[in-house]
Amino acid sequence: MKEISLGMLASVFFAVTFVLNRSMELSGGSWLWSSSLRFFFMLPFLFLIVALRGNLKELITEMKSAPFQWLIWSFFGFLLFYAPITFAAAYGPGWLVAGTWQTTIVAGTLLSPLFFYSKKTGNGEEWIRHKIPKRELGISVFILAGVVLIQVQRGGSASGTELAAGMLPVVVAAFAYPLGNRKMMEFCKGKIDTFQRILGMTISSLPFWIVIAAAGYAAAGPPQPSQLAQSFIVAVCSGVIATILFFMATDRVRDNQSRLASVEATQSAQVVFVLLGEILLLSSPLPNQLALAGMGVIVAGVILHSLQKNKKERREYT
Repeated sequence: MKEISLGMLASVFFAVTFVLNRSMELSGGSWLWSSSLRFFFMLPFLFLIVALRGNLKELITEMKSAPFQWLIWSFFGFLLFYAPITFAAAYGPGWLVAGTWQTTIVAGTLLSPLFFYSKKTGNGEEWIRHKIPKRELGISVFILAGVVLIQVQRGGSASGTELAAGMLPVVVAAFAYPLGNRKMMEFCKGKIDTFQRILGMTISSLPFWIVIAAAGYAAAGPPQPSQLAQSFIVAVCSGVIATILFFMATDRVRDNQSRLASVEATQSAQVVFVLLGEILLLSSPLPNQLALAGMGVIVAGVILHSLQKNKKERREYT
């Protein structure tokens, strides 16, 4: 239950990303700056946290031992996750981006066969491919139905271009994020903690963000003060607080694909928080009865995931 709570709390801070990214785009800020600035601002906070915990040398050793692994999975987990989301914010409203992002709860479950676990046998150690947890997949699809109900309210107000540009890049991000996160967890095998892993992935993704920032400078010049301020808030709330909470939750259940799917499903609550944030900060219209029903389905789905997780835990300890 603690992992579910951490995931839900993370979704509150993650929601800041979608609201402020849309706000920056509406005020004329480039998505290239919105994406890269977040990670530039994250770096000193994470560096300080790991340094104060005395774990910096251990992280550097781990990164030196396999630089390609860190580079490739950081590319998937951070750049291929966040750049498409900020790009989509330039073409679609926050509700569309946040709603489409919820495909990640299904994507994470579908990615299970890409990972293996070890099992000791009479012939030594055997590596077995994970299976798709069907019950968790069913609950995730149920949650996704609630997201669709929310989308229906405003889907008619968006053009075909907005729908395509605001949805397709996010679908790519929805698969890239759990893939990068899970692959890094699998590779690290618990040898480093959550703070070290996030800092290592941030450092490894920096070359890509420098290129993105250079493109942003060439296309739009330096970022405006308002974009700097909002990017800083996104970096602290989403990049540091939310990412740490979510990675802590997933790290605690990294060896159990069904529990991992339950934790990842908590991110569906972002739709509710983004909707509320846009109403309060961007003067978006109030949700209709269909959207409220969708929110109810999402909440019910998260509860079902939690109950399923607790049921399995009781079965394991009896």
